[in-house]
Amino acid sequence: MENLGKYRRTCLCGEFGGVAAGETVTAMGWVNRVRKLGQLVFVTLRDHTGLVQIALDENVDGELFAKAESLKSEYVVAVVGKVALRREKDINPDMATGKIEIIAEELAVLSASQLTPFQVGDENVSEALRMKHRYLDLRRDGLQQNLRLRHRITQSVRNFLSDEGFVEVETPILTNSSPEGARDYLVPSRVQPGKFYALPQSPQVLKQILMASAIDKYFQIAKCLRDEDLRADRQPEFTQIDIEQSFIDQEDVLTLTEGLISAAFKEAAGIDLPTPFPRMKYEDAMERFGSDKPDTRFGLELVDISKVVAGSDFAVFQGALDSGGSVRGINAKGCGHLSRKQIDGLIEYVKTYKAKGLAWIQLNGGEMKTTISKFFTEEKLVEIISTFGGEDGDLILICADQDNIVFDALGALRQEIARREGLIPENTYNPLWVVEWPLLIWDEDDKRYYAMHHPFTAPMDEDLNLLETDPKKARSKQHDLVMNGYELAGGSIRIHSEEVQQKMFEVLSYSQEEAYANFSHLMEAFKYGTPPHGGIAIGLDRLTMLMAGTDNIRNVIAFPKQQDGSCPMTGAPNAVFPAQLEELKLVIKE
Repeated sequence: MENLGKYRRTCLCGEFGGVAAGETVTAMGWVNRVRKLGQLVFVTLRDHTGLVQIALDENVDGELFAKAESLKSEYVVAVVGKVALRREKDINPDMATGKIEIIAEELAVLSASQLTPFQVGDENVSEALRMKHRYLDLRRDGLQQNLRLRHRITQSVRNFLSDEGFVEVETPILTNSSPEGARDYLVPSRVQPGKFYALPQSPQVLKQILMASAIDKYFQIAKCLRDEDLRADRQPEFTQIDIEQSFIDQEDVLTLTEGLISAAFKEAAGIDLPTPFPRMKYEDAMERFGSDKPDTRFGLELVDISKVVAGSDFAVFQGALDSGGSVRGINAKGCGHLSRKQIDGLIEYVKTYKAKGLAWIQLNGGEMKTTISKFFTEEKLVEIISTFGGEDGDLILICADQDNIVFDALGALRQEIARREGLIPENTYNPLWVVEWPLLIWDEDDKRYYAMHHPFTAPMDEDLNLLETDPKKARSKQHDLVMNGYELAGGSIRIHSEEVQQKMFEVLSYSQEEAYANFSHLMEAFKYGTPPHGGIAIGLDRLTMLMAGTDNIRNVIAFPKQQDGSCPMTGAPNAVFPAQLEELKLVIKE
């Protein structure tokens, strides 16, 4: 290894294309490839901006040539040389610097590399191996660009909110456990044995207390932690753009968020998002798309045929209706060509969402095939097909069950069909506000209400009296921003009245003692004058994931966890020394 002090990088590898021929430059980076062609050696040097070619001739400098021959992939080197134009036939159109090369005059190995477990940039290697050696995987161009995109988004957000008069305030990482939401990560206290901190699932209560503290416009790029099962778009620790402000209504929150999201897309990715964003009531989203985060880039909307098939002899349909459920389906336009095996695959797919199966009507080549012909007259089948807008070449898929199962199954099915059949347009971003959510959900097992969002969400003014008379019908001032089938942001106008908050706790089956035991700091703050307030939390990881055009959130996080919550690179979580457990007064039960 040679002394770095004598070398100063002229510019980044991908930027040498703009350097004039004949200029002496210094390039630094990782060896991407070494090619030996007789008395010539070509070294491709790489950094996060791209590649540049280094050329060495044995006839010019034999010692330098020998040093270049000994280079291997991922060596870190510094090269001093003159920029030269390549011959026309040697120009590489796939490189930003493809018209030039650097004729080496000096070469220094700054750091050697052992043989790597996989070649940098090879995405055909298992994700587990790439995550174990994340420092190597992060060298590939895609991840490099994703992290820089994330930085640009964060900078845009900070600039936008600062210009709007918001103050960035940090809230504690060590806080108290809350009974609502996902499982908490708990941290035992050494100085108070038997007591625990909780890592924050969000800064919800603290940002509301900031509103009571006259910090009327707050934001934070907040780290949040939830002990829940993982999937492609979820991590145990994630980052949200947390926003709260006082003396506003829902319209103010939506308008601010639209401006912020549009600015981030434009400044970080050069994408124009027209405003205002469209809005849809929660009930309509479920009825039309079977999802509270609908992907509106394609059709395949749900159709309710409950009234059309009511009173039929088909026990599956009638049984669902008799038990308070529904019969709904989708018309998969242009999918009438699917084979019986492919249709059976779709039936098995919806069973993973607790549906018992699918009835289907296939219209193809002027013929109709269906599994329900013996239960309906020809006239009734024509009416069913007409209700779906069915035409030759279509495939109608029908599900009958309780509404929650029908919505889950068909909502997922429309996504799956669109994915399989290539119906989702690329480079399209469809933001949508989902509003007028139910305030509460009833849990049949526990025989009690739970908050749909959280217990601090305000009911709509006209539904306030329903907390006394018919809580399940109460709507909330919740607002979720969805995009391309993902929940991008969620928030609400909060309850700022101590009386209404107490009533909400009662509906949620909290006694006054329980409410104060869990939320005493908030309830105390409410006693001393709290302004109307509300806000929203935007998922920074998902926002970056959508802009980057990936469907895996791990691709936009520097050091993510894998499916079981572990980190293959660091070995976390791991066992600790017995002395550490003893200090914390903890015993591990085998």
